[in-house]
Amino acid sequence: MTLDKDYFDYPHRSYGMDHDRYDWSMITDRKPVSWPEGKKLALWVNVGLQYFPLNQEGKPFKVPGGMTMPYPDLRHYSLRDYGNRVGIYRFFKAFDKYGIKPTIAMNTRLAERLPYLVDKVKERGDEIICHGYHMDALHYGGQDKDEEASIVKKALDGLRDITGQPVRGWISPAKNESENTPELLAENGIEYFCDWVNDDMPYAFRTQSGNLTAMPLSTEIEDRFVIQNNLHSEDSYVEQVCDACDFLIAEAEQQGGRILALNIHPWLLGQPHRIGKLEKALAYIMSKDEVWSASAGDILDSWKSAQ
Repeated sequence: MTLDKDYFDYPHRSYGMDHDRYDWSMITDRKPVSWPEGKKLALWVNVGLQYFPLNQEGKPFKVPGGMTMPYPDLRHYSLRDYGNRVGIYRFFKAFDKYGIKPTIAMNTRLAERLPYLVDKVKERGDEIICHGYHMDALHYGGQDKDEEASIVKKALDGLRDITGQPVRGWISPAKNESENTPELLAENGIEYFCDWVNDDMPYAFRTQSGNLTAMPLSTEIEDRFVIQNNLHSEDSYVEQVCDACDFLIAEAEQQGGRILALNIHPWLLGQPHRIGKLEKALAYIMSKDEVWSASAGDILDSWKSAQ
């Protein structure tokens, strides 16, 4: 069948992509980046501190990692809570042991519920970014804009008030967005967001409400994706992280600085039978002289200065 001549008449057709959110470019053609002290690889360890409501609505879909059994799914609810009561403190010990500067992505509802945990993060001096209001407060295509705007404002105003931090960054629950999410983030003072995973490096991102920076937070070596989605072993997780570290360092030697982004969750890797695997991966990465461990905000600032 012959296609109608209007089939390719698309108003947003453009080279490399079909929107004007950012300028299309090959990573190999960009200006090389050098991290502080000439380091080749920036290590971004992103910790998801999450609250999954027991009575989740699952609108418009069940959030990954959330409740799966009929209400009340106390088995999964209490397992997620384990991460915020026990696992996160194992993380903190591991970070201190290996000189890791983490970034804490926190649901605002969790900050409201667990002020002692917020105080611990503040005491450590870790950067806090907003992970939405809670894990079931989803952003999605077709969502009423006023409804979403209310959720974004509630999440950011609340987290800034509780933590006393500027909260420059954002990760949507499930990394899911509507067509309006970037605009709403810019309107509410967000500088960078981590939902788009189409690159290894930051890039400038346009909205009608001002500019953002996209900071890609890799899904491919996220602990939950590797262990629960792909059903790989914990040893395989360590191997994949170390392989990524080696490859990115080698690539950086030829093309300029790179970022190794590890998204991890204390309810998963903070378990007693898994924490040793996280420590093994961190020990390997930090044994490399080329590695600079930094918060997402510090990495962003360094990248901007190199532009």
